[in-house]
Amino acid sequence: MRAVIDLSGIEKEVTHTIDQPLEDEGGIIKLLLTISGTVGTETISDLANYTSNPREKIEIVRKYGLFNSFKNIKDIGWLQIKVFRAQGLIAADFGGTSDPFCVLELDNARLQTQTEYKTLNPEWNKVFTFNIKDIHSILEVTVYDEDRDKKVEFLGKIAIPLLNVRCGEKRWYTLKDKKLLNRTKGAIMLEIDVVYNPVKSAIRTVNPREEKYMKPEPKFKIATMKRNIARVTQMVSSFTEVGKFLNSCFEWESKPRTITAFIVYLVAVWFFEPYMLPITLLLVFLKNLAFSSMQTAFSTEPTNDLYVDEDDDDDDDETKLEKDEKKSVHEIYKAAQEVCLQVQQGMDMVASLGERFKNTFNWTVPWLSTFAVILLSVGAVILYFIPVRVLVMLWGINKFTKKLRAPNAIPNNELLDFLSRVPSDSELVQYKELRPDIPNLKKKRS
Repeated sequence: MRAVIDLSGIEKEVTHTIDQPLEDEGGIIKLLLTISGTVGTETISDLANYTSNPREKIEIVRKYGLFNSFKNIKDIGWLQIKVFRAQGLIAADFGGTSDPFCVLELDNARLQTQTEYKTLNPEWNKVFTFNIKDIHSILEVTVYDEDRDKKVEFLGKIAIPLLNVRCGEKRWYTLKDKKLLNRTKGAIMLEIDVVYNPVKSAIRTVNPREEKYMKPEPKFKIATMKRNIARVTQMVSSFTEVGKFLNSCFEWESKPRTITAFIVYLVAVWFFEPYMLPITLLLVFLKNLAFSSMQTAFSTEPTNDLYVDEDDDDDDDETKLEKDEKKSVHEIYKAAQEVCLQVQQGMDMVASLGERFKNTFNWTVPWLSTFAVILLSVGAVILYFIPVRVLVMLWGINKFTKKLRAPNAIPNNELLDFLSRVPSDSELVQYKELRPDIPNLKKKRS
């Protein structure tokens, strides 16, 4: 069976879902089709043939300088990764070796090294260049083992937020498992350099994120459901404590506290002006910044590199039911599983949103918190000088005329787009770097 697809009429750099009928009524095949690489600037070169050109670097820095902030607004920056080698990888073949190659992914751009055969310590020596479309993107580096039938086996992975990159530093990164929770055998040596325009990055931050084409299909798992319930419960308990505190003030459980709250309430209402709201949020940012600085100065790096994840315990649940139950029962189970999956994803979305909001005020990502402080400062100045009714009118005019001014604009919520860049607590665990555990390095240090 075969099918013929005309590529001339397909829009480039966009993923299309195609239900293509096969010839001779042989059925229908569903494809995700993308014609990519037509506008990208991703390149690969050998490190042996690569020579650093200071003049070229100066041109790149000038290209993404502040004076070019409004030229080609979607071109945020430039990323270069030098992949040197890996060491101590998992032996995937019977002979105690592997045939490893390395894949680098940035959003929907994907490049890879050559395969080094029969070794656990491959040397790739490649230089990769990516075009940055969002400074909040995550660089994913995955090491695979190539088999004879061209199938691949996972060996290790790391995820590096671009804002966490130490530019120009050649260093080892410990490989993690597929879920980026626990360490696996081996480490990889990289040198990463990032140049970006802060103004373009700020504009991109309040616009929708680029959806990743290739992502795993979500599955319902009991352990994930339990974890999401715990996350939501923890968030709800915080609001409950605040509610109990306010109710205790109204119930006069503590007279000094109630009298103080009553006076603060009267003074705040009497003197309240709209510009005071962003100033209040700024005070929260400053308090958390001081607390975070003190915590960083006096705390030590945690030594525990392992994180508990029980998802694997439920991977075989569906297989066991398929063997034991009849088809009708299996269909009921599948329907119930889909409902549970929607509940699981909904709880994850709610919990992640609360964690992102908390992490914004906690200065978890200083760049984003600084951006929020700047926006709140500008908002306070605007509210001080411009009446609220004028601002509401301008907002309404913008909303009503947006479709006329930009018919192809994607509807978005700037606040949610900003929060989507702030990592949740589970993502922070995935992005956490683990200490390299390489024998050769230990000998050199000793």
